[in-house]
Amino acid sequence: MTNAIETRNLTRRYRDTVALDDVTVSFQTNTITGLLGRNGAGKTTLMALITAQDLATSGELLVQGEEPFERAAILSEMCFIRDNQRYPDDYKLGHAVRAAKLFAPNWSQELADELIGLFRIPAKTQIRKLSRGQLSAVGIVIGLASRAPITFFDEPYLGLDATARSIFYDVLLRDYQEHPRTIVLSTHLIDEMDRLLERVIVLDRGRVVQDADVESLRGSVYGVAGRVTALTPFLEGRKVISRRTVGGLATAIVEGTLSREERELAVEAGLDLTAVSLQELVAAYGLAEAYENGNGAHTEGNAS
Repeated sequence: MTNAIETRNLTRRYRDTVALDDVTVSFQTNTITGLLGRNGAGKTTLMALITAQDLATSGELLVQGEEPFERAAILSEMCFIRDNQRYPDDYKLGHAVRAAKLFAPNWSQELADELIGLFRIPAKTQIRKLSRGQLSAVGIVIGLASRAPITFFDEPYLGLDATARSIFYDVLLRDYQEHPRTIVLSTHLIDEMDRLLERVIVLDRGRVVQDADVESLRGSVYGVAGRVTALTPFLEGRKVISRRTVGGLATAIVEGTLSREERELAVEAGLDLTAVSLQELVAAYGLAEAYENGNGAHTEGNAS
């Protein structure tokens, strides 16, 4: 499969802060990719660099095989919907839609009208007076109706209730199947979007800690829990992503696969083996420091 976007050793520094640190990654063409990580992990910075809204300190970046900065033909292929999307103070819904349409060669007014109706966005209210959820809905309308070959959504669901989020997921999936394109979703609602994602890229402190197909990723990790005295020897020699200990009990998330014999030995030792959700996996990659601070729990990683 070809890549719509490729980066090599991409770095972005802001004075003493390294927002992206030597990132080498690719986004496959006509694939829905989840860009995951904690706040401050570098997700928005990466999307801003790709869409030429910021410049890298060093490294290489190619979109459709070309550098995007000041390349009108490449920029017209992309749509970036930010979580804090801004509009002129006097703009109403119609103004925003008409402006977006000018820059979207593949614009679908039919899809825009459908989404406006489904989200019940008021047409006569100035956008600056819309609720947080309605503002997010406007961004979703523009992002999906643009049908840009490469579309980025940065936390697109803020303020949306469960029904509205379900509408977004259903319409996105339907329209993606009818009109394949490269879609990148930056999200914290990983469990909700699980069914949409084909690939995931996980960032932590500006670095890529995971880049894989969702299905292969599911089969390459597992959870294990039990008494510390049984779990500790079981984990020896394995790649432990995270480990949590409370009193005499412990849980761990481990990279790798287990043979039938290893599974039987784990059960005989009183250990419970479980599947790991995508949300749990992202948390395990050093993204959930709450473990370290809550209920006397302790989290540790092992790169062996």
